[in-house]
Parts: sequence; structure tokens; C-alpha cells
Amino acid sequence: MSFYPFSYFPALASEHGATIDRLMILICIFMTLIFLGWLAFFIYTLLRFRSSKQPTAQAERIKGRWVYGLALGILAVELFIHVGLGGGTGAAQLSAISPTEETVQVRVVAQQFAWNIHYPGADGIFGITSPEFFNDQTNPVGIDPDDAHGKDDIVTFKQLFLPVDKPVRIELTSKDVIHSFFLPEFRVKQDVIPGMEIPVTFVPTMTTEQFRELKGDETRDFEIACAQLCGITHYTMKGMVRILDQEGFDAWLVEKAPKEGGDEDDFWATDDF
Repeated sequence: MSFYPFSYFPALASEHGATIDRLMILICIFMTLIFLGWLAFFIYTLLRFRSSKQPTAQAERIKGRWVYGLALGILAVELFIHVGLGGGTGAAQLSAISPTEETVQVRVVAQQFAWNIHYPGADGIFGITSPEFFNDQTNPVGIDPDDAHGKDDIVTFKQLFLPVDKPVRIELTSKDVIHSFFLPEFRVKQDVIPGMEIPVTFVPTMTTEQFRELKGDETRDFEIACAQLCGITHYTMKGMVRILDQEGFDAWLVEKAPKEGGDEDDFWATDDF
């Protein structure tokens, strides 16, 4: 569940998610206080300078140290909210997980209007990729067909499979325009910029089966959404995330691994969901 059970946040399914929930609540509290402060000041000016009390306008500015103190105080609070809280937490989360032998590494290539998921295969090494090899039907992530490390790579279409309780590092890239990779239950949201490779890290803490039990829906999956308007059918750019136990994830990798002697597009696993 979310850190605050009375909130309307999505279900909480990542290790760092409670920190994000607390941050959101804290920012809302600070912004509410600022809003109430400005509202009180606005009401005061309406009453203090109403026409019956002051029929003519004054050209002189308000004087006094308290005016500067109030302005600097508001500026300090807003800087603390936007830079101290938001910026610090985001930077810390981005670098929270460095690749290790335990880390599940995945590449996600965004395009209008799909998510292409790339796994390194049994050798643990991603095949070389290049735009010259892009083919939306047979090679959506542009794997070099002559690279030995790419022969066992697995590519899925709008489907992200991950093991529970294992650190995950996802490298995000885009073929065309700016997209935004959004996993609501995992508190992950990152803009995907063409020409850049941007990492996001998190640890899933809830399996899909547990999520389905929580929601009372036997067919429910975690969702991948695009949170950036990216074109005329932006609304179709969604996918699913399925979190498995380690045994189930290993079995899925074996099932989807390219078969020796198979044709060139065997690496593209296309489960229905």
C-alpha cells in the first residue's frame, strides 16, 4: 500500500517509493502553507485598502524591513521545496543503484508509439546497436546482426518482465521525439530524450500476483505509460510490467531466448497481454 493509506496514491511496489510519497506529501504541505499565506495577504490588502478606508491611491511604495524579510523568506522556502527537496531526492535516486552482478540491466527504446524492451541474454552482454539496423518489424532496437553478443539478446514489445526484490537499472533512449517513461506503482518517471541514454533505477517489492490480489483483479498488470504528449496517438503508447519471483523470471528468460537455428527475428518475443 501507499505510505499514506488515506491518500489516493497508486499502490506502492518499489523500495524507494515511500520516500517519494513522503516527499509529495511534504511538498503539498509547504505549498498549501504558501498558498494560505498569500491568500491571507491578498484578503488583508482588499480590506486594508478598500475604497471606503482609502479613497485615493498612494504612489509611494511600502517601506520597512519586514517587507524585505517577508520576500526573502518566501524565496527561501520555495528554493528549499524545488531545489532542496525535489532536486536532492531526484539526484540521489538516480545514482542509488550502480550496476553489480545482482543488478538486472535492461534497455528501453521509445518510439512513436511503443516501448521496445531489450535484455542482454544469457551472456549478460548487450549486443551492439545502431540506428542503421532499425527495423520496426524485425529489429526494433537496432541490434547489429553480425555481433556475437547480440545473438542471444531478447527483445519484447511493450512488455517489461522483472524479478522481485532485485535491483533494476533501465537505460532509456528514444528513436524520435521526447517521451516520458512512467511506472506509477514503482514511483518512476523519467523523460526520454533523443540522443541521450538516461538511467533509472529501482527495486520492485511486489509481484504481479500480489498486485492482482491487492486489486481484486486476476488479469491486472502494472502499467507503462508515456507521460509526455508525443504525437497524435500518444494515448496508445502504453505497455505492461510483470514482476515475477526469481524462478519465474529465470524460466521466462529461458523460454524467450533465441533458439539455435531459428530465423533472424526469433529474438523479438511478442507475448499477448
